[in-house]
Amino acid sequence: MVAVAPRSVRIVAEEDTSKRRQILDGARKVFMDLGFDGASMGEIARSAGVSKGTLYVYFADKNRLFEAIVEETALEQGEIAFDFDASGDAATTLREFGAAYIAMILRPDGGSAIRTVMAIAERMPDVGRRYYERVLQKTINRLAGHLGVHETAGELMIDDRELAASQFLLMCQASLFLPFIFQAAPPPSPTRVAVVIESAVRMFLAAYGKK
Repeated sequence: MVAVAPRSVRIVAEEDTSKRRQILDGARKVFMDLGFDGASMGEIARSAGVSKGTLYVYFADKNRLFEAIVEETALEQGEIAFDFDASGDAATTLREFGAAYIAMILRPDGGSAIRTVMAIAERMPDVGRRYYERVLQKTINRLAGHLGVHETAGELMIDDRELAASQFLLMCQASLFLPFIFQAAPPPSPTRVAVVIESAVRMFLAAYGKK
């Protein structure tokens, strides 16, 4: 038996990863432009610059390809840093967290990903569930952890940290997220985002700040 040289194995693996990356990049553009229903494997192959035969080597069908893109998007968004220095006061933490959260969900590619997942979640509930758990629930849990730090420091008084974190994130979305996600308005200006977040901070502290 002839042994395969490690270098050859490494080159093949690198080529395989590169081709898969090429396919995912092409497919992402097609899904974002045409949506799940409008996308076809032929259109994806053209966008990726590969043959349909090559496409099927990597992904059995459009569902599997879409799932791979959602998984990748969830991992990318889940890695966005929300771990701020908790040595500041609660208001500072809330402002910084709110700004990072709004920047994440209002990114052009982030908005497209959310729209696409929302459109397909009823038919592919596992995809919607995994996206929610890995991005949105993870963000809520991170904020809840920060709130716990400030509660221990005596700044806040909260019965249900997860609920409080969810409420704050929804307040940050007010007048920003829905017009953006439904493409009813252009992305808000940084000034408008700051105004909305500041209002959310005031309302949150009015409800949960230690009197």
